[in-house]
Amino acid sequence: MNTNEAIAGQVSKPAAVIYEEFFVPALFGPWAKPLCQAADILYGQSVLDVACGTGATTREAANRAGHTVGLDRNVGMLTVAQTRAPGIEWVEGLAEELPFADGSFDAVLCQFGLMFFEDKAKALREMRRVLRPGGCIALSVWGDAVNSPGYAGMITLIEEMFGSDAADALRAPFTLGDKKRLERLLVDGGLKDATLTTVSGTARFNSIREWTRMDVRGWTLADFIDDKGYEALVSAAEDRLGAFSGENGMVEFPAPAHIVVARPC
Repeated sequence: MNTNEAIAGQVSKPAAVIYEEFFVPALFGPWAKPLCQAADILYGQSVLDVACGTGATTREAANRAGHTVGLDRNVGMLTVAQTRAPGIEWVEGLAEELPFADGSFDAVLCQFGLMFFEDKAKALREMRRVLRPGGCIALSVWGDAVNSPGYAGMITLIEEMFGSDAADALRAPFTLGDKKRLERLLVDGGLKDATLTTVSGTARFNSIREWTRMDVRGWTLADFIDDKGYEALVSAAEDRLGAFSGENGMVEFPAPAHIVVARPC
């Protein structure tokens, strides 16, 4: 995997398992309900979840709407999603080329996926294309890394130890944290009347070792950091980032996100 593939979010099946077991409860799961609430999903509607990952938001949407489709480019993610919720329709595909007819869905969701699309504006236009008149697009992106101090510290540490390519892979989730950049992208994607709300959140990990393991083994850093480097990173993180740990070793720090809601039709 090269750097561009890492930033695009390609992961292996083992990483997808770690993602579901650790990242979903630590970071992504708590955002599923707020995103579905922002979209005002109603029973009987048809919902598409773009870049669904292992399906945390898709499962929440299915509980509310009924017919729900989860789409992702990663087969490993979809394999785990299918295991968790075999009754949901899981589709392999690209956000920039959604394999659905115009006006197929009442709501289109995208939780923390927009940052990784190769052509972000085209992906937004595709979401609008498959939306029915009167429908809603709701998506979330992480806020700026400077407002998530744990990750700001981890990015600095990784850059010092492993270089800019590895650090950029961890910066990737925060690339749309700047509101002005995000707003320009929404206009380019045909969603100029979208509303943007910044919502506070908290990242929680059982320990610094688990946090580091998730970033290295469950995300896109595996190609940059080998086993020896991983142990060195854990030791350095416990020393440098220990301020984020409580007496019980639990790690907590702010992790705000922007939630975008658009009703373009």
